[in-house]
Amino acid sequence: MMKIKSGFLHVALTLCTTTLFAQPARTYTNPLPVEFGDPYVLQTKGGRYYMYGTGAGAKNGFAAYSSSDLVNWKDEGQVYYASNKNGWSDSTAAWNGAYWAPEVYEHNGRFYMFYSAQWKVNPGKDLENFKIGVAISDRPTGPFIDLHNKPVFDPGYPVIDANVLFDKSGKMYLYYSRCCYKHAVESEVATWAKQKGWFDFIEESWVYGVELKPDFSGVIGEPVLLLRPPVKMSDKQADWESRSVTSKEVNRRWTEGSVAFKKGNTYYMMYSANYFGGKNYAVGYATAKSPLGPFTKAANNPVLQKNVEQGGVVTGTGHNSITYSPNGKEMLCVYHARTSATGDQRVVFIDRMRILKDGKLVVDGPKTTPQALPGGVK
Repeated sequence: MMKIKSGFLHVALTLCTTTLFAQPARTYTNPLPVEFGDPYVLQTKGGRYYMYGTGAGAKNGFAAYSSSDLVNWKDEGQVYYASNKNGWSDSTAAWNGAYWAPEVYEHNGRFYMFYSAQWKVNPGKDLENFKIGVAISDRPTGPFIDLHNKPVFDPGYPVIDANVLFDKSGKMYLYYSRCCYKHAVESEVATWAKQKGWFDFIEESWVYGVELKPDFSGVIGEPVLLLRPPVKMSDKQADWESRSVTSKEVNRRWTEGSVAFKKGNTYYMMYSANYFGGKNYAVGYATAKSPLGPFTKAANNPVLQKNVEQGGVVTGTGHNSITYSPNGKEMLCVYHARTSATGDQRVVFIDRMRILKDGKLVVDGPKTTPQALPGGVK
């Protein structure tokens, strides 16, 4: 009898162990173990994913991670160095050269990285002398070399957060954020803050768009203003987009981190508002019928924001990018945030997002509970 029982137990344990190892977890949990700000995910034509962002230990440049499933990421090390032969930035300037928000696109068999940094040509000795550059590589893991020894263009003010739309028309459009620096703007919020004795003036960042030259050597025409913070406090967007000011956090209102895409006949532009280093950083979107607008902000904004008031642990949700599941059926929102456990460190979240039949954009996040793996993950 004992032998039979032992044999049965042995078989049962063997089956259980085999099952455990044969069936890996079918869920994942945010945040991912990647310490990036401004995360951007590229899905190559070969199907593999590459993530780029601000930070992650990169010195004077950018690092990357790769993945086959959007959940398990391999550290690919630093892929761009400012000291490359065509480098145009100043690594000794404020914020260690401000190497921020890289985005990489696969185009005509090569890979192009758009990013922002401090330009070494700075006759006015401005603290914020950010410009946008583009670097090229034959591989998504670099090394990326600047196409030219200067920025893509100089609009006459500091710019960050480059995003490129490859339109079906064959044209390419560059979107960017004009920085708040030296950009004091009159508005009812600014008047209100001054009357309260909080701030003498309020600076703002605005999102612009402009057509890119086919070889990325410059722009075509003049930039077009697409998005800015509300002027009137009665504006339905004013409450959530002004929290940095109304909470007495800082004398700036941001409109930055834009990402554009097209669904059907509609162009969508997601953007982030409020102080990027604070808890109120949040994401909204606007829609248009052409790449350069006019864009109309959505009534259901913000679509992604902190959840601590609802008992959650997430704050500072923002600067997102968009990718798709391996089977192409799910749209995913990739963004950085902070949690009560990570403190000031920005970490990566990936949550599902949807475009409803009425055109409304919805992000199912921020989530910190287990959720199903992206569709098509084997």
